Amino acid sequence: MRKIIVSEMVTVDGFFAGSNGELDWFIQSEELNTYAMDLLESVDTILYGRKTYELMAGFWPAAPGNFAARTNKLPKLVFSKTLKETPWGEWNNAKPIPGDLAKEVRKLKQQPGQDIVLYGSGSLVSQLTHLSLINEYRLVVNPVVLGSGRSLFQGASKALLTLVETKRFGSDIVLLRYQPDRKES
Repeated sequence: MRKIIVSEMVTVDGFFAGSNGELDWFIQSEELNTYAMDLLESVDTILYGRKTYELMAGFWPAAPGNFAARTNKLPKLVFSKTLKETPWGEWNNAKPIPGDLAKEVRKLKQQPGQDIVLYGSGSLVSQLTHLSLINEYRLVVNPVVLGSGRSLFQGASKALLTLVETKRFGSDIVLLRYQPDRKES
């Protein structure tokens, strides 16, 4: 069965975006870029919510580099009840999914293929957490405090997690990799 992997840059105080969606606080390093590329090479599908899709589609199709090339090549599923079309540059490989979230994700996980990554999309992360459909959370903690912003788990119900890996990157960035504790939930 395919896994749903949430991969998020977060601040020390738990935000994945500023109050107005700002992402200008991300800290990059070569080591982190290598990690991000390795993750992207291990999946064959990207999931987005509507807001994150709109942000990503406005940037990645024209971005240079290997990460952009891989992102552009991969199929993207956009969970939205309002979008009818989801263009992605010249690739035409983003598809809107307006149906029942739980049903669609369960069906997706049963299909053959590699794992699936979910970037951004706080409301989608919250909903899938509530539905117990996420297999792994990879939180890349940046040494930044915003004071306010968008919480990754706004509206999610309680979820007990087990820490399975920590890794420190340059620039004091830390990866915390968790899996849901199915015994307790």
